[in-house]
Amino acid sequence: MELVDILTKDQIVPELRATDRWEAIDELVQKLAEAGKIPPASQAAIAAVVKKRESSMSTGIGFGIGLPHASTDLITEVTGALGRSTKGVNFDALDNQPVKLVMLFLVPQGQFQKHLHTLANIAKLLHKAELRQALVEAPDAEAMLAVIRSYSKK
Repeated sequence: MELVDILTKDQIVPELRATDRWEAIDELVQKLAEAGKIPPASQAAIAAVVKKRESSMSTGIGFGIGLPHASTDLITEVTGALGRSTKGVNFDALDNQPVKLVMLFLVPQGQFQKHLHTLANIAKLLHKAELRQALVEAPDAEAMLAVIRSYSKK
């Protein structure tokens, strides 16, 4: 799946309040519940699964990007939420730099190939420096989604 296929403007947080990766995960999982993408009653369980995966190895891949992700049987389709932090979030990233863009995504349990494919597509897209810069400069969630749409066609 492509990033553009799993995001709506209701799944984008233009300014994360989080200061570390754990708070960012909580904030983005909450955003998914508010957007109706995950059952509100499953919010804590889903956050716990993502944090468990994150604690095995940080998904701060460098270039100001964090990609927390997990598989869970609490959802039926791939979904995700994007958060931006202008100050940066401590993500224990590989390059030791603060993370400005956090893309959390979830894949239904047992869909290993889809999980890898989605992770690779998101990482490839966010690896484009111009896209990251445009996302940082976008004024709001709607503009951020428009940036993702425009770069997804390239």
